[in-house]
Parts: sequence; structure tokens; C-alpha cells
Amino acid sequence: MKFDTKIWHPNVSSQTGAICLDILKDEWSPALTIRTALLSLQALLCSPEPEDPQDAVVASQYKRNFPEFEVTARQWTREYAKSLDVVHEEQVRRLMEMGFEEQLVRNALENAGWDENTALNSLLG
Repeated sequence: MKFDTKIWHPNVSSQTGAICLDILKDEWSPALTIRTALLSLQALLCSPEPEDPQDAVVASQYKRNFPEFEVTARQWTREYAKSLDVVHEEQVRRLMEMGFEEQLVRNALENAGWDENTALNSLLG
């Protein structure tokens, strides 16, 4: 189990999304359910354990300058925890700013599986 969305948390790698949670490693048992794992993860997110970090840089900031940690965590949330609708609208806006009509942009993005570079190449081609 890992995060695909970047998260600024002492027990989650800011690079890979790997989670430092004992039941996912040393304490794992076939008797554990997904529900148990998710409840444990929820508890960890609410109560970080900076003394047993996955990300030493984040843990250091958490312990050394908690207000700065909170600012960074909020920035990462705004930047990385967006719904797909918001991401898609940003893509549409960026391509429209290049002078393309909205419907052409939406069609190109949909045909490209919402890959912005592929859609741009299609619009230019």
C-alpha cells in the first residue's frame, strides 16, 4: 500500500508515497483486513510519528518548525490533492490560452486520454 498522490507527512515518503506503518510491514498478518489497514492508516495520518519516520526531511521539519510544516502540508494539499475535474479544467484552460477553441481542446484531450502533450501535438498537427 502506498500513496499515488504526493503527501507531506513524516510517515509517508514525499518521493515514492511509501507508508511507514507497522501493520504494513513487521506486524502484517493474513488475519488483518483492508478495513483494519485503512483505519490504521487514518490514525497514522491524524497522529504522525516523527520519531519513526519514512521521510526524515519531513519529520525534521515537523519536530523543528511545526508552523512551517503546516504551511508546506497545506501547499502540497492544494497542489497535489485535486479532483480530476479540476485537473482537466486546468488543462483545458492552459490549451485555450494558446489560442485553441474550447471544444477542439476538450475533444483533443479526451482523444488523448487527457494527456496534455499528446493533445497539444494533435491540435498542432
